Amino acid sequence: MLHAFHERDGFVSEEAIGVVSQALCIPVADLYGTVTFYHHFAQHPPGRAVPRVCDGPVCRLFGSEAILGALRREGATPMPCSGRCDDCIPVLYGDRTLVGRSSATLEARPSPLPPPNPGGVTECVFGGIREPGRASFDGYRRTGGYAGLTSALRYGVPQDVVTVITDSGLAGRGGAGFPTGRKWQAVAEAPGEPKTIVCNADEGEPGCFKDRALLDHDPHAVIEGMIAAAYATGAARGFIYLRYEYPETMEILERAIREAEDADLLGENARGPGQPFHLLVRRGAGAYICGEETSLLNSLEGKHPFPRNRPPYPVTHGYEDLPTVVNNVETLASVGPILANGAEWYRGLGLLDHAGTKVISLSGDIARPGNYEVPLGLPLPTLLDDWAGGPGEGRTIQAVTMAGLSGGFLGPNELDVTLDEPGLRARGSFLGAGGVIVFDDTRDMVEVARQAMSFFAHESCGKCFPCRIGTTRLTERLAGDGGPSELAAWTEEITDIGDVMKSTSACGLGMAAPLITESLLRNFGDQVARHVDGGRE
Repeated sequence: MLHAFHERDGFVSEEAIGVVSQALCIPVADLYGTVTFYHHFAQHPPGRAVPRVCDGPVCRLFGSEAILGALRREGATPMPCSGRCDDCIPVLYGDRTLVGRSSATLEARPSPLPPPNPGGVTECVFGGIREPGRASFDGYRRTGGYAGLTSALRYGVPQDVVTVITDSGLAGRGGAGFPTGRKWQAVAEAPGEPKTIVCNADEGEPGCFKDRALLDHDPHAVIEGMIAAAYATGAARGFIYLRYEYPETMEILERAIREAEDADLLGENARGPGQPFHLLVRRGAGAYICGEETSLLNSLEGKHPFPRNRPPYPVTHGYEDLPTVVNNVETLASVGPILANGAEWYRGLGLLDHAGTKVISLSGDIARPGNYEVPLGLPLPTLLDDWAGGPGEGRTIQAVTMAGLSGGFLGPNELDVTLDEPGLRARGSFLGAGGVIVFDDTRDMVEVARQAMSFFAHESCGKCFPCRIGTTRLTERLAGDGGPSELAAWTEEITDIGDVMKSTSACGLGMAAPLITESLLRNFGDQVARHVDGGRE
C-alpha cells in the first residue's frame, strides 16, 4: 500500500500514512517508523522525481561526488550502492536508471552481459545467458531451459529433486552457504500449510551485481529454480523480493512470470494436476538489512524489518510463521542446470574437491570489471590478472575486498588465496555473496575503510546496541573524530569495539563490520599510524 501511494503521488504523505493506519489498524507511529526506515520512500514533493546518485565505494572511485554536485540543482540526493559497479555511475530518476561518468553523459542502457568466460571453463548459471533472446520464454526453452524441471515433473517424485540437489553439494550463494538440499528437505518435512518459496533478490551488498545480471538476462532460470523448489517442498506460493534500485528488472520479471503462467508452469497446476504454485514480485524500498533473510521476511509481511531471533528458523517459522525456503538468486538459477545435467556434473565443476561454481562480481581498479563464473577453488590471482587484466598500467593492487565489503580487506601479501570459504576464512575473511572490489596503490585505505564503516553505520537497523553504537564509533575513529591520540590506545579501542560487536550483535551486519577495521590494522598499519598521528597534530 505504501508503494501504491508512493507511485501515485510521488511521495508518501501524512494523509496517506493516516489512511493506511486506519485501514490496517497499524499505529501511525509504527507506520512513520517504517516509511522513514527505507531510503526511497519520500515524504515530500517532488519526492521520487528527484535524481538519486549512487555513492557506493566503486562509484566514489570514479566520480560520483562530481555528478551529485552537478545535479544538486535538481535536488539530487545520494543513495547507497545500487548494484551497477561494472557500469557506473548509475542515477535513478523515478523508475529509470541512467548511467554515465559525468552528468552530461548520462544515458539509459541495459545492464551488461557477463563477458565470455576467459578461462574456458564449463559454466552452470551463465551457461546459456549470452544466447540471443534468452530472457524470453521461447528463447529460454530453445536454449535448453525448463528441460530439467519438465523431466522432474513428468518422471520423478518430489524427493528425487531434493536428493539430486543434496547430492550436488549446492549451497547458498547469497553468503550463508547453507546446503540447499538440507533446507528443502527441512521445509518438505515441516508441518504447516501453505508453504512458501522466497527468492532473496535484495542485492544490497556494495560491490555485488550478479543477481541483477541473472534477473535481467535469464529470468526464467530463477523461475525454473523456484518451481522446482516448490515441487520438492510442496509449496503453493512464492515471492521474489526485489531491491528497489532495479526498476527495469521488475518489468522483466513480471513479463517472465506472465509467460510462465501462459505456459501453465505457474498457476493452479504448476506442480501437477490440482497442485498450485503462484509467484509474485514484491519490491523493497531501500534497506541493506533486508538482505538478511529474517529481516526480509518481516519486510515482506509489512512489519518493521528488524532481524528475528533464531530459533525458530524460517524452515519451520518463516513467512506468516509457516515453513519457508529462502534462497538467493544465484542458488535458484543453479537448480535447472543441475536437474538437467545431474549432481555429479555439478560437483565436477569445482576445483580442489569443492563442488560447483560461484559468480564473482569484480569491480574497482581493474581492467575488465564484470561478473565471472569461476570454479570454486580458483586462485584469486588467476581471476584478477589472467581473466580480468589486472590493475591499470603502472599500478599495483593494494587491496581487494571480499564478500562485497563484509569480508574486509585482503592486503597485497594475502592475494595468493583460492576462491572458496576454507581458503578465505584462513585469512580472516570469507567469500560471502562474491563481491570483489579492487583498490590500487593510489588509494587511501583508511578513507576507504571509513567510507565502508559509514555505510554499515547508516544501514544498521538499530535493533541491537553493539552494532548501532559500534559502527558509529568505528566510523568516528576512522574519520579522526575523538578517541585516543596514541596509536596503541587507538588500536586497543578499535579492537575492543570490534570484539564486542562480533560477540553480541544480533545479526551478520554487526558481526562482519569489524572485519573492515581488523583487516585495516593487519595490512595497513603504516597508513593507520599516519592517520592517528595526523589526528593528534
